[in-house]
Amino acid sequence: MSVSANQVKDLREKTGAGMMDCKKALEESGGDFDKAIDILRKKGAAVAAKRAERSANEGVVLTKLFDNGKSGAILEVNCETDFVARSEDFISFANFVLEILVSQKPADVASLMELSADGKKVSEELNAIIGKIGEKIEVSRFAIENTQSGEIVDYVHHGSKLGVIVKVDSIPADKSAELHPVIKDIAMQIAAMRPLTIYRDEVDKTVVEKEVEIYKELARKEGKPEPVLEKIATGKLNKFFEENCLFEQAFIKDNTKKVGDLIAEFNKKNSAESKLVLFRRFHISDENK
Repeated sequence: MSVSANQVKDLREKTGAGMMDCKKALEESGGDFDKAIDILRKKGAAVAAKRAERSANEGVVLTKLFDNGKSGAILEVNCETDFVARSEDFISFANFVLEILVSQKPADVASLMELSADGKKVSEELNAIIGKIGEKIEVSRFAIENTQSGEIVDYVHHGSKLGVIVKVDSIPADKSAELHPVIKDIAMQIAAMRPLTIYRDEVDKTVVEKEVEIYKELARKEGKPEPVLEKIATGKLNKFFEENCLFEQAFIKDNTKKVGDLIAEFNKKNSAESKLVLFRRFHISDENK
């Protein structure tokens, strides 16, 4: 059957699909608008299947604080190109997922995909946007953190390619406003300096052992005697910790201080025991997710 230009226009406005796709869907459905929508949604799922093996190395990282700063979420949604990452449709989808994440707090990505809001299911909306845009799009990871006695602070770098949330516990209730800008600076430090952990005792033992062996081998090749290799390795390992453990890193705004000094100064001034507990750093180019 033939379909009118107005029917095609209405379906396009409703679904965002291309003009020819809308025309074909209406013809296939015999002019039934709802069936045409289903056809387009199935087409989206088919496109998603075809795109499954493609690489999605662009996208956005979004954060949101809630419960008066006692909770925070960070989310990464990926696509294939930066052009799509900046598109209104992609950003709208990512924010839709973030709102569901914050309101329903799923345990993992698989659970998140099954959730709905206002009659819209995440997995179905994902297929729909893949069908519309024609790129592989995926919700790759998220984290939700909470604190009873402290604060969660977030930071998203310009361009939304890199985001951080930081958790600090045991903040005196009347001193939270004073510590907040310090935690914000620490979040920016994490974004810029990419620490492995907060404290040195959190570094994976296999990483430490590997570093020690490398330092010893380099020293041997330089002709250093065996009895001093351990001492040399220890010195270099301390430098490794200073560069890779947040608490020991030089503060980027004042390199005469370490990040740990910022918390120590606040605690001394306020007779407090506030402590950096954890951070989440999402960057869309991270290889290990």
